[in-house]
Amino acid sequence: MSDQHRADISGFQGNSTIRTPILDKLAQSGIVFNNAYAPSPICIPSRQCMAAGQLPMTCDCKVFGDDLAPGYMTFARRLSQFGYETVASGKLHHVGPDQMQGWTSRIGDGMHIRHDYIEGRNLEAFRDITLPTEYKWSQVKEIKRAGIGQGPSTNAADAYNLKGALRFVENFFTDPFYDRATPTRPLLLMMSFVRPHVPFLTTHEKFTYYLNRVTPYLNEKSFDHPFLGKGKVIPGVDVSDHEIKRATAAYYGMVEEIDDDFGILLEALKHVGQDIDDWIIIYTSDHGESLGEHTLWEKSKFFEGSVKVPLIIRLPGGAIEGSVVEENVNLCDLFATICDLTEVPCVEGLDSRSLIPLINGDKSTWNNESISHFGGLDFGHEDHDEMQSNYFKKCDNLMIKHDQLKYQFYGEEMSEVLFDLSINPEETDNFINDSRYKKNLVKFRKRRDELGYGPTGNLKYKNAGY
Repeated sequence: MSDQHRADISGFQGNSTIRTPILDKLAQSGIVFNNAYAPSPICIPSRQCMAAGQLPMTCDCKVFGDDLAPGYMTFARRLSQFGYETVASGKLHHVGPDQMQGWTSRIGDGMHIRHDYIEGRNLEAFRDITLPTEYKWSQVKEIKRAGIGQGPSTNAADAYNLKGALRFVENFFTDPFYDRATPTRPLLLMMSFVRPHVPFLTTHEKFTYYLNRVTPYLNEKSFDHPFLGKGKVIPGVDVSDHEIKRATAAYYGMVEEIDDDFGILLEALKHVGQDIDDWIIIYTSDHGESLGEHTLWEKSKFFEGSVKVPLIIRLPGGAIEGSVVEENVNLCDLFATICDLTEVPCVEGLDSRSLIPLINGDKSTWNNESISHFGGLDFGHEDHDEMQSNYFKKCDNLMIKHDQLKYQFYGEEMSEVLFDLSINPEETDNFINDSRYKKNLVKFRKRRDELGYGPTGNLKYKNAGY
């Protein structure tokens, strides 16, 4: 898993500039899902929902900073109940008191409990303590500072986490010193990198390779909408075209870096005697990256660049090679899929659908929808004080994608949005008032109400009803 990997910046998605040979090979021998979406286009809710197999409204992880309740059922906890060693190295982004969330082992950097989750904390004492912020630079500064280097929370943390994963692999499969290896025990291993998350910094070799090869988004127009048009960075005004080009090149370099590191991990497994053809391998990311498209950067929006994620599943032995699935799927679907693939009984109450029928070519029962939610302030604010004071202001933005139509609801004070990707893949036109979609809107609004959104939303909502 990676963080903030835009789906179309991959060789297997037809991008001829990026170098991702490891992921490309995985895609060639596996199944690529061309329309996979995050349950939320922001780190923490997306990761919690993926772990729980439930949408934000179901598991109550709707805002950056929300954490699953201690002891919550996750796919890692479910597999551990059936004898699996469940090991996560790297970023999970749990910020509550239950840092394990079902994993039997956690490796590496990135474990921390936010101060507001400390049980019984003395509020008076905390008033006198200066706490580090969790907020990043403004978008303009992120772009201006992009280039050659190593970010402590990205590149350096990932190197540390990879080293821990390599040490675990050696000990689990060989344990050369104590000879207590347990290679016959079933294993769920997660390697979760922070890159290509900001800050956009990469190696000298990769930066210089991409700088004069990338095609940055320079002639973009902001979308006319109170939310989708907010947080814009205007080329030639806020930042120069060359600064955007530098940031884009650095981002590409970070994508290539994670590809390199996945290759190192696969070679380590081979080194200790593992046959990669025995493994189920899944690759994905928690959300995408706008990268200047629509004059936006980072995430939080329901544009394809932000909410769409790469997803590859390779079955043992490459049982189904080079297959492409076009149906709409969601990261929440991985819970049921992993249970199905490992023959572990699934649990009730999930918003998770096994992807196995689609993998086998059976589309007959698939409802072809994918749902995403965003709650909280959107990224892109130049006023850092405003960003901190308003960050946790709640909102309930909803996206429902069905077939090639993408409906969005932004509360009663903002207009709805409808994209038709079949005729406008650039997502520049809002078809919400187009009479041709009148019947579609009736269905979308009915589904919105079922999901508990809007003035007539279902007050007894429990789950998506899959």
